[in-house]
Amino acid sequence: MKMILCFIAALITITAADTSCAGSDHETLLLQLNQDLLRATENQESLPNPSIHIALRLSTRHNLLKETQYLNQLKTKFFEDIERTLNRNEPVVGRLALYVMALKSSCDDLHNASLTVGGKSQPLLTHLKKQLELEKEHIASGNRPLTNYYQYSLGILALCLSGVRVNPHVGHKLIHASLKSLFIHGDSESVDTVAMAGMALQCLKEADAVQPNEELDKALEKIKQKLVNSQRDDGHLGNEFSTGLAVQALLAMGNKVDECDKSMKALWSAARNGSYHNPMAISQTLPALQQRSYLNLKNKLCLNEDDTLTLGPTPVVLPGQTVTVQVEIEVIKADGSSSSFQIRVPSGTSLLETMTLLQQKRNDFKFKTEDSLWGPFLSVLNGEQARQSDRRYWHIASDGKSLSQGVKDYKIEAAQKITFKNTVY
Repeated sequence: MKMILCFIAALITITAADTSCAGSDHETLLLQLNQDLLRATENQESLPNPSIHIALRLSTRHNLLKETQYLNQLKTKFFEDIERTLNRNEPVVGRLALYVMALKSSCDDLHNASLTVGGKSQPLLTHLKKQLELEKEHIASGNRPLTNYYQYSLGILALCLSGVRVNPHVGHKLIHASLKSLFIHGDSESVDTVAMAGMALQCLKEADAVQPNEELDKALEKIKQKLVNSQRDDGHLGNEFSTGLAVQALLAMGNKVDECDKSMKALWSAARNGSYHNPMAISQTLPALQQRSYLNLKNKLCLNEDDTLTLGPTPVVLPGQTVTVQVEIEVIKADGSSSSFQIRVPSGTSLLETMTLLQQKRNDFKFKTEDSLWGPFLSVLNGEQARQSDRRYWHIASDGKSLSQGVKDYKIEAAQKITFKNTVY
């Protein structure tokens, strides 16, 4: 009897230890992130973002009216932007893939959707297949996609989730890139790209779309190991903004990532600290926090869905005491020449606002941005371009440390030196 009681006590202790990982504030945090994402659908300043819609549709709680309204915006504004891009003969595989996944998340009939390019109407999925073929041909001739492997993976994933056969040669290019560690961005491998490639290849594996399976299995094992090896001391995989996708990929590939996993604890901690205020960041993190991934779209039925999500009152931020901080901005052009500028701004000012203030004060500091799903993308600085279409970008660092946030999201909290360097990838 004593032995049985000891066993029961031990079992209770183990159970308590297992459940202690799920913080009591998790439901509150999930609700807040859901509401933040839903509130982002009311933003009329930029194009609607299919990633926001996908995350809302993957969530366990819904506001079906607002989701339908946002889907209609995607079908008009975002759809028209894709058509314009295609008619300019510019690559659009990533955005086209996300649009397909957004329609899939609402159980729309993808096979009846079409795009008109050059005066000719063709099915939406046909255009996605064509875009992937162009990307594949560019890999064959130039050893890299027209866009990048992240968008290439998204394209494969979207076709696969839609039940469309993916050209085996298209899949093999991604397998080869995975095995050869070609997902480089800047000086290191992109965790986001590794994660997206993992979900794309896992989908192909489940669809029996690629042969031989031995190569595919090797690629998936290598991707899993890379994601695990990318873990920092604080638990994040890559950084706090790549962890959501990385967790999604590990879940999709069959790894057990429960509430007690170090990476999940890191996600919850970052959510608790308010790190995820950019809608794109929330859209990649929210599914992971609910143990879901983009592969869950494959069998989505859209039946008997919860419809209890409401916005609630808008959070009020009370004004505090204004403290100004000194910021040095250094611009390093492609030829290595540099220039430096000084400005004082209120603590908490975004980097974009800081740059705008500096532009107003100095005639020799000018910049332009392009729209992206993550927010403003810095394209021109002091007359020099570094656009996504040129495979160049402005690498941004604070006191020598690379920023993981964009110019609109990064806040200047203390005196620092911000460096912009024109970089190729």
